[in-house]
Amino acid sequence: MGGDRQDYYGKHGTPQKYDPTFKGPIYNRGCTDVICCVLLLLAIVGYVAVGIVAWTHGDPRKVIYPTDSRGEFCGQKGTKNANKPFLFYFNIVKCASPLVLLEFQCPTPQICVEKCPDRYLTFLSARNSRDFEYYKQFCVPGFQNNKGLAEVLRDGDCPAVLTPSKPLARRCFPAIHARKGVLMVGNETTYEDGHGSRKNITELVEGAKKANGILEARQLAMRIFEDYTVSWYWIVIGLVIAMVLSLLFIILLRFLAGIMVWVMIVMVILVLGYGIFHCYMEYARLRGEAGSDVSLVDLGFQTDLRVYLHLRQTWMAFMIILSILEVVIILLLIFLRKRILIAIALIKEASRAVGYVMCSLLYPLVTFFLLCLCIAYWASTAVFLSTSNEAVYKILDDATCSLAGKTCNPETFRSSNESRLCPNAHCQFAFYGGESGYHRALLGLQIFNAFMFFWLANFVLALGQVTLAGAFASYYWAMRKPDDLPAFPLFSAFGRALRYHTGSLAFGALILAIVQIIRVMLEYLDQRLKAAENKFAKFLMTCLKCCFWCLEKFIKFLNRNAYIMIAIYGTNFCTSARNAFFLLMRNIIRVAVLDKVTDFLFLLGKLLIVGSVGILAFFFFTHRIRIVQDTAPPLNYYWVPILTVIVGSYLIAHGFFSVYGMCVDTLFLCFCEDLERNDGSQERPYFMSPELRDILLKGSAEEGKQEEVEE
Repeated sequence: MGGDRQDYYGKHGTPQKYDPTFKGPIYNRGCTDVICCVLLLLAIVGYVAVGIVAWTHGDPRKVIYPTDSRGEFCGQKGTKNANKPFLFYFNIVKCASPLVLLEFQCPTPQICVEKCPDRYLTFLSARNSRDFEYYKQFCVPGFQNNKGLAEVLRDGDCPAVLTPSKPLARRCFPAIHARKGVLMVGNETTYEDGHGSRKNITELVEGAKKANGILEARQLAMRIFEDYTVSWYWIVIGLVIAMVLSLLFIILLRFLAGIMVWVMIVMVILVLGYGIFHCYMEYARLRGEAGSDVSLVDLGFQTDLRVYLHLRQTWMAFMIILSILEVVIILLLIFLRKRILIAIALIKEASRAVGYVMCSLLYPLVTFFLLCLCIAYWASTAVFLSTSNEAVYKILDDATCSLAGKTCNPETFRSSNESRLCPNAHCQFAFYGGESGYHRALLGLQIFNAFMFFWLANFVLALGQVTLAGAFASYYWAMRKPDDLPAFPLFSAFGRALRYHTGSLAFGALILAIVQIIRVMLEYLDQRLKAAENKFAKFLMTCLKCCFWCLEKFIKFLNRNAYIMIAIYGTNFCTSARNAFFLLMRNIIRVAVLDKVTDFLFLLGKLLIVGSVGILAFFFFTHRIRIVQDTAPPLNYYWVPILTVIVGSYLIAHGFFSVYGMCVDTLFLCFCEDLERNDGSQERPYFMSPELRDILLKGSAEEGKQEEVEE
């Protein structure tokens, strides 16, 4: 057995030797991975240069404001269309043309207007009546009524007919609704044709339906945006409640770690149990209700997700998912009950460490602020890059014109030869593009922008991990706690990380960023290959995506432990990663049954906070409870604020628990090194606290006996 253990250690590095001078994180250290530090600085300089170029050429108004046929913005201050915020289409039916999918522009004249039309009028009926002044505002600017009817419609000076419309995303679309099962536009199903007769507008409705089908996703987005505008105040309150609960949980964990862990376990089981009970009650309530037995497959996708809550199958699916989750958690608790006791001891020690370094709970705010800067710079640069193209005008014609799709100049088109060859054609704005070298390099610049975002974001996360690891390692390696704890351990660790190990952090972040950008490119290729029916290509793409996902998870795990070794010993990234990996391999059983159990317990804590806030948000936004009379705002989809509160609560809880998670990982690695360096004698005493020593060494002895029995 001894020979086997010696061979095992030989394969996984040499255990640490006793060193009487070692007292924790080394203060006398030098700079590491300088080359990567220089590369990061050069990349940042290049990133700033890309941002400056993008800001010089880009125009974000192209995203915010709609553009008329002349390429001019609607509603933009300082322009002649400043008081005309809406875009009006002369013939909305043409937006259902396949040309829209190719050119991303409706083949019909478009102008900016002050408001969308609210009545039915034809050009013929309005031309010789007092309604012409109203009708004229929907003609091209500067229109003079000095042409014949055919010439006006041929030249696209005025629309042939006006229909009641409503603005959506600053664009005028027919106001379609249903009355007694009949689709209608506005309040009528007919319109005057100019000769006193009333004609059916079924064709107009059908064309508008096709156009609106293209914009269905946009309508869903607008409704969601409306829900945010009326519920943001209550969403913020829900997130504040989640933050208070997380902070209260952390404080109680500091003083009542053992009790809080068991209370957390019981509460998670109860919350899931209530979810199962609620799903069953909804399932039973819908029994016998008309339409509740329709299957999800038959119903298909619906933009109004509330429809699914009226189906018994939906609640059955929720109940099955929650039941499986409940059974899995209970089984894990039964089989890991002894390991949970050991994990609780580690959490208690982490609580004491956090208690002595309380400012560590505020460090996630620093990480959050730096990540916000990275996201803001990436997003603004991406927007400016995507809007740095030039306006391109093309010839659009419904007829079979050989020149359709060719570029043109709107200023000279009417007097050009193209206009004579295609008399019914229009030269109008098509899209933003360009043929210069800068425009051809835009895709590469966007990829570089995404890569730098991943690199800088991973660097910020690495900086936080090294800082917290250095502070908590100072606590562990203090023989007399907290007397031997250095002053301001968090600030000292932060200064050491930036001064000596910027290159090592950049190295680890670079490796992770390369894997992440490859995953993004694989997702892009997968989207492009979805239309293809090549099953081998799909299988290969799925395998590649799975492999790189696993690789990213492994690199994150290895980086995290490498940063702990960097914080303690000040070695470079490769040496730290190798030492951390071998140390974990020499203690692989403890890693599998102890470190991951604490992660499981922290996950239960996050689920408890998220579940509590989520249930409260559900009852509030569905008007099941009222703080005061009619406080919940009217919503299109009540799941919008509920999901926002749930996701935000998880991120907040994760921010607080990430400090504990880093503390546990640091203490665990320090504990493994402490066992290799010392033996508990007076000459070589352990640095771990007596409480941690009693339960961890007892658990280690049980594991050793189990290994002997197996051998």
